[in-house]
Amino acid sequence: MNSCGVLLHITSLPGRYGCGTMGKKAFEFIDFLKESGQSCWQLLPIGPTGFGDSPYQSYSAFAGNPLFIDIDELIEDGLISSCDADLKIMENKSFSSYEELMSFKSAVLHKAYLKYTEDFEQAEFHRFCSENKAWLDDYALYMSLKQHFAKRPWGEWEDDIRLRKPEAMEHYTKLLSSQTEFCKFEQFLFFRQWAELKKYAEKKGIKLFGDMAIYVSMDSSDIWASPQLFMLDGDMRPTNVAGCPPDDFSADGQLWGNPLYDWDAMEKDGYKWWIERIRFSEKLFDIVRIDHFRGFESFYAIPAGSKNARVGEWLKGPGMKLFNAVKKELGDVALVAENLGFLTDEVNKMLDDSGYPGMNVLEFAFWKKNESNYMPHNYIHNSVSYIGTHDNDTAMGWYGSLDKKTKKFTDRYLDIRKGDSPAWAMIRVLYASVSELVIIQMQDFLELGSEARMNIPSTLGCNWHWRMNDGDLTKELAKRIKRLARTYFRTPPKKKKSEDEKIVSVPAEKTENVPEESFENELKQVLENHRKIVSVKLKKPVIVDNDDKDIFDIIEEETGSNKK
Repeated sequence: MNSCGVLLHITSLPGRYGCGTMGKKAFEFIDFLKESGQSCWQLLPIGPTGFGDSPYQSYSAFAGNPLFIDIDELIEDGLISSCDADLKIMENKSFSSYEELMSFKSAVLHKAYLKYTEDFEQAEFHRFCSENKAWLDDYALYMSLKQHFAKRPWGEWEDDIRLRKPEAMEHYTKLLSSQTEFCKFEQFLFFRQWAELKKYAEKKGIKLFGDMAIYVSMDSSDIWASPQLFMLDGDMRPTNVAGCPPDDFSADGQLWGNPLYDWDAMEKDGYKWWIERIRFSEKLFDIVRIDHFRGFESFYAIPAGSKNARVGEWLKGPGMKLFNAVKKELGDVALVAENLGFLTDEVNKMLDDSGYPGMNVLEFAFWKKNESNYMPHNYIHNSVSYIGTHDNDTAMGWYGSLDKKTKKFTDRYLDIRKGDSPAWAMIRVLYASVSELVIIQMQDFLELGSEARMNIPSTLGCNWHWRMNDGDLTKELAKRIKRLARTYFRTPPKKKKSEDEKIVSVPAEKTENVPEESFENELKQVLENHRKIVSVKLKKPVIVDNDDKDIFDIIEEETGSNKK
């Protein structure tokens, strides 16, 4: 069955402390998705961010971002005082970067750590550390070493620990033991809150759709702990780095700078690192998008030290050998292939052989002024379609940038008439397509312009910071989205109710001349008889006879209460 979802990173949620978190607003967003007839919530990578605040440049392929830990939940747990001075600063200060915000939040989390170690039973924490030892020990030591070496990347550390000499590893493990335990505690809090969020999403029928960058950052625990798996020289320096060659969008190409995988070395141990990475992601998400999928067939290698991506060569990747190994170990995994950009017959064959859905981006459909595979009439069912991704302008920003000729054709193709919203026209045409899943950025539902763009590739300092406002998620917007999703049969199917779970209709005559208090008691009894209890004050009697809605949705509409 076809379905739809929304792309919104956690940082973009509203909130009091500098960026969005896994707290109340995240749960409310899941409620909004359900009310809007959506089936999934797509996020950007959730790892701790480093250079440029990019979620695609993380300190770990496994760790979670401590910025997402919700402070209010820690206050409720008794780990932090609501009067903490650092909280007041975080609430009122405007932060220039997530790194600056993290310095304040880290101080607050450290107080929670001290409180936890002094006053709380720690069996759950120790169990978490044991279950995640394979990546957690290296990550915690790595982050502690970064603090010790003034936040410098590991390539600039002293040689003995940079090269992981046994004596140095033993020395720093002892020296930084308190800091490493704190780093582990941050991860414990992150994954505890994530588990609650995922549990709630499952309850509401919302799938969490994750995003996995193909490459890892040079400044990461992954490369420091497993240098043999990457293209490094004898001194642990990159020989080649990742990027994209020049194209119509960039004369210099894109220089990402990530070290490249040594696929021959990975093949020798059966691609164990990749299998564990996907296994771990599968626990966190219901669906995972793999960025730059074409890089598994062949990848662009740029000599380390280059200033741009003009000079490089294409080298062969593992192809289906990797994905066959993944399937043999993990079975069928719900992966989505980001197959945008320069594609060859070999890349298309690898996608077909994998069976994974690829991606369509509607904003790419019109720029060449001739027929394109990105036009919805050319889509196939096994695909995921977008107006734009995090790397594209918003629908309104993109439309406003079109030249007169392109805009005229776009209006004709999308049937945009005077007074119509280009954003909603693009949403409609994607919902009407055959794509199995359609994902719309939240900014496009809100009809925002370029000021709400999430990222401009190859730029620094102005990206990843857009946030929603309180009050953006209105009931009117949810109804509008759901109406359109239902029109094109993208809403989740109704769950069949057993006899004792069916909504019972209250005859209209019973509501006439009945005091509100009496009616409220009668409705409560009806709900209790069907194993559903609600405690709300009705504004007026309501006839419960709509099989198309959940009982709680009806009550919420009538009372204005969302206390379910």
